[in-house]
Amino acid sequence: MSSPLIFIDGDQGTTGLQIHGMLRDRQDITLLTLPDAQRKDPQRRAEAINSCDIAILCLPDGAAREAAASIVNPRVRVIDASSAHRTHADWVYGFPEMTKDQAERIAGASRVSNPGCYPTGAIGLLRPLLDAGAIPADYPISIHAVSGYSGRGRAGVDEHEGPNATKPSAYRLYGLELAHKHPPEIQQRSGLAFRPMFVPSYSSYRQGIVLTIPIETRLLRSGADAATLHQCLVDHYAGQDYVQVMPMQAPGAVKQIDPEAMNGTNVMQLSVFGNAEHGQVLLCAVLDNLGKGASGAAVQNLALMLA
Repeated sequence: MSSPLIFIDGDQGTTGLQIHGMLRDRQDITLLTLPDAQRKDPQRRAEAINSCDIAILCLPDGAAREAAASIVNPRVRVIDASSAHRTHADWVYGFPEMTKDQAERIAGASRVSNPGCYPTGAIGLLRPLLDAGAIPADYPISIHAVSGYSGRGRAGVDEHEGPNATKPSAYRLYGLELAHKHPPEIQQRSGLAFRPMFVPSYSSYRQGIVLTIPIETRLLRSGADAATLHQCLVDHYAGQDYVQVMPMQAPGAVKQIDPEAMNGTNVMQLSVFGNAEHGQVLLCAVLDNLGKGASGAAVQNLALMLA
């Protein structure tokens, strides 16, 4: 029996290149790639996508929608790494650890939408806590996140590493119009009643995310504290290989968080910090925006779909 044929549409972008690198030496699959001259040929791309077993779309949103619409072969399954289908009812959300049955849903799906890198951290923290009732659905959530410059895609990498690289500022806050594309995804997949406040930024290192969500215990159910939230996360992610809940430390024991700590892995680390005197909790996620936040997640979903 021939090995499954995998087509990466957009394998020259940041995410696509990394997925190709992760898959190219595997003997259990066959990679379909197009020559440079054919990569932008609509007819050749449509032929390629309709001849594969699983297509991985590493394209801008509009192009991803066009690619998905070009599929007429009912046997073709898709993993979309863009944000085009992340809130679409007909696409299975590709975060295997989000709920107890999500990995099974991904394994049987024909259309899977990879989560965004920032939403992976936010939903990874929030969904178990909302499902358990530890945080109410109407809590006014604020999310603060910093990513390496590769989060901007090829433009960010070229700006820092290309032949005409400049010396951009060490830190850039953006999304100031408060209309970023990630909040609807975070709201829907976390189960929040209202749109969260999302404050994203880039820094001058290549990759890695640190994402934090502040929580006031006075707005939680009576008696809920940092330990309550931590235990919910521990219970939810027990036995998972790619989401690690760090042990709670004594207040002040952890002095800093390194956003690059998980680089080169498909692992996300979650932490909970609390100050009982002030009634405040800080939820924290660290992940590689090119790993669990993009390429690693796609390869993880591919493994489930091939199993």
